[in-house]
Amino acid sequence: MSKLDAKILIVDDDQDVLLAAKLFLKQHIKIVHTEIDPENIPGLLKNENYDVILLDMNFTREATSGKEGFHWLNTILGIDPAAVIIFITGYGDIELAVQGIKEGATNFLLKPWDNRKLLATITANLKVRQSKKELEELRGKHKALISAIDQSYGTMIGESQAMQKVLKIAYKVAVTDANILILGENGTGKELLARAIHRASQRKDEVFVSVDLGAISETLFESELFGFKKGAFTDAKEDRAGRFEAASKGTIFLDEIGNLSLSLQSKLLSVLQNRTITRLGSNKVIPIDVRLICATNMPLYHMVNENKFRQDLLYRINTVEVTIPPLRERFEDIPLLLEHFLRKYCKKYKMGMKRLSPSTLKRFEKHNWPGNIRELQHAVERAVIMSESNILEASDFFLSQIEEEKPNELHTNNLNLKVTEKILIRKVIEKHGGNISKAAKELGLTRASLYRRIEKYGL
Repeated sequence: MSKLDAKILIVDDDQDVLLAAKLFLKQHIKIVHTEIDPENIPGLLKNENYDVILLDMNFTREATSGKEGFHWLNTILGIDPAAVIIFITGYGDIELAVQGIKEGATNFLLKPWDNRKLLATITANLKVRQSKKELEELRGKHKALISAIDQSYGTMIGESQAMQKVLKIAYKVAVTDANILILGENGTGKELLARAIHRASQRKDEVFVSVDLGAISETLFESELFGFKKGAFTDAKEDRAGRFEAASKGTIFLDEIGNLSLSLQSKLLSVLQNRTITRLGSNKVIPIDVRLICATNMPLYHMVNENKFRQDLLYRINTVEVTIPPLRERFEDIPLLLEHFLRKYCKKYKMGMKRLSPSTLKRFEKHNWPGNIRELQHAVERAVIMSESNILEASDFFLSQIEEEKPNELHTNNLNLKVTEKILIRKVIEKHGGNISKAAKELGLTRASLYRRIEKYGL
């Protein structure tokens, strides 16, 4: 019979107990260490990783309180929170042993023990140790994945007074669990700020779930956000958690919240008020523990006055409100942003470091940046790829001219907003040869938002 590939430690003040246990267990387990003095436990744990530790509850002669056992239980768990500890106790101390399990022990064993019972208890608890190790590995991978995803978004860049004011508010509120509403035009970095707040919060080691509400249809809203049970609808082949459950213990970021219809606003408000969700096809109420951050580029306060956005929902989501200024109001940050994106894309495309000519920088300072930082970022990436020179000139950059166009330049005398929007969208799509991604970037929209408008206007 092969031995179990495990390492165990037995700590007891009775030398006879240690000798008998070791002689028996060595037949079944690869490594068995014994220790008579509990004071040596920290040193042993510093040098070894034990799969199971058998720990006596009383070490002083005539002691029966179990106080020493609890002390060393806490010491071990302080060193190794995933430790699997089996208390060794006399029959009269069963209540103490049960209390020990409540405080972190995995099991207890009565003296004198039957050898078969001893081996069975250790074998069962080896599985517990394996489960704990796997859980710790998953947690480690989870944190590494969160860190990797987060790093791909970078950090907020800006030394202007306007941006320093934004960052001061953001980091001050980050350490609380207050709901935050981020306002700003498309391309200003609302999700980037939301992620920065999450990184500075007490939930930083948990997941950050981003939800583009503008890309979720009304029919899929509940199933996407609240989840569903198998059979709840035709394609529900299995149980699935929604975005709120997925964000448990972490942060949920609801982008484009201004796009929600009044009926969906009502459903969201109910969840935020009760802090519970119910999956589609189920009656079971599930509590949620999430940090809420919302964002929009829409004028919510005007929408409230026009009865297009619920006032009670607005009050619920904007405990603290942060407005990110557009790039045209923080021109002094442009050199910093340019250097950042130049380094990023020169490294990404394995090119030597490029720099801007003085005239290019002056051209950038005159540009109105309707697409904000997103427009600047894509302009730099394109220039890095296309230019064959290490000095980038203004002609190497494609800059949007939307802000310079007037209604009559769009070939219409109709000043109706919907008509003008339709013509503008058609013009930009034609300009990019039908490339929706490029058209969406220039318009400052997401692909999903542009597709909805295309469908709306029958383009």
